[in-house]
Amino acid sequence: MSTENQNIPFLDLKDTTSPYAGRLIEAAVRVIESGRFLAGSETALFEQELADYCGAPHCVGVSNGLDAIRLILRGWMEMGLLHEGDEVIAPANTYIASLLPIIELGLRPVLAPPSATTLNLDLERVEEFITPATRAVMLVHLYGTPCWDEEICRRLHDRGLLLIEDNAQSISALAATPGLSGSRHTGALGDAAAISFYPTKNLGALGDGGAVLTSDSNLAATVRALANYGCDRRYHNIYTGYNNRLDEIQAAFLRVKLPMLDEETERRREIAAIYDANITNPLVRRPDIIAGSRQVWHQYVVRCRERDRLREHLAERGVATDIHYAVPPHRQPCLRDRFEHESLRITEELAHSLISLPIANVNASQALTISSIINDFKG
Repeated sequence: MSTENQNIPFLDLKDTTSPYAGRLIEAAVRVIESGRFLAGSETALFEQELADYCGAPHCVGVSNGLDAIRLILRGWMEMGLLHEGDEVIAPANTYIASLLPIIELGLRPVLAPPSATTLNLDLERVEEFITPATRAVMLVHLYGTPCWDEEICRRLHDRGLLLIEDNAQSISALAATPGLSGSRHTGALGDAAAISFYPTKNLGALGDGGAVLTSDSNLAATVRALANYGCDRRYHNIYTGYNNRLDEIQAAFLRVKLPMLDEETERRREIAAIYDANITNPLVRRPDIIAGSRQVWHQYVVRCRERDRLREHLAERGVATDIHYAVPPHRQPCLRDRFEHESLRITEELAHSLISLPIANVNASQALTISSIINDFKG
């Protein structure tokens, strides 16, 4: 197998979108001809279809994943379940978008360590970080791996803690054990979930988009009002809200792609299985396979102490890679002072060693080639 002179991009959104092109054009024309560009039937139908897919009773389409988190937290504050100064435990290695709404709303993020196995929040250590001010735990399903343990999460919930899922990266993933409402789908495990449809996601729009999923009808109604200027009906503002609506054309595009999500999931799982079976270099640690779960591989992330040299080795042979994430939140300039005394060894070790391999566009042959190139790396 030749490993020279490859041309494998990390991600090509044109290639990702092309199988849907004809149906996307039809969807765009349908919306244009309808003359209804916001709060129409496409959004309502997509909300129902996504709720059915994930096994959540309620879905509200919103502007993006970050706003979905903001709306859930603000909704709980309007309902009297959260208050300024309350603490929200979150994984220290998440993307900063998970934390920004917590801070903006006057809540206090408490960074807890990730598991070196799952790369998600180490659920076995969460209780170490609970204080009298703790009111919620954010479960980030990072890279496509569910963050859930039925026994631990029910124990947290029984203590009165709200469980919010950041499901930006793991739509269609299944936890090994059921969630609070009996579903194993990420997005329907805890009290509420935020989803992102950023174009790079496994289910991506052709622009920004997001959704809130919940089993709580009161929260769903509150989120829907907050997302529409705080209105529960026209010209009747019960909250000082936002403009966070999902537009009709993105909803229509997502309706085209949602029925193919399981196929996309299985394709990524097949590529991940090839990597898992064929990357044998002892200098490179493959991601762990979590027994009983369905991981959906938004990113296929390996670890290498010689991360930069491995990336150069791959780049010299035409294989592009990426890093998710090179700078953890507590090291970002805007948050450094807030977390200046934190000791987050595992998070920093991960930030210095993670490499994301191409998975969105590669075929089986390319995955074998990439595996061979990695196995040739000498360190």
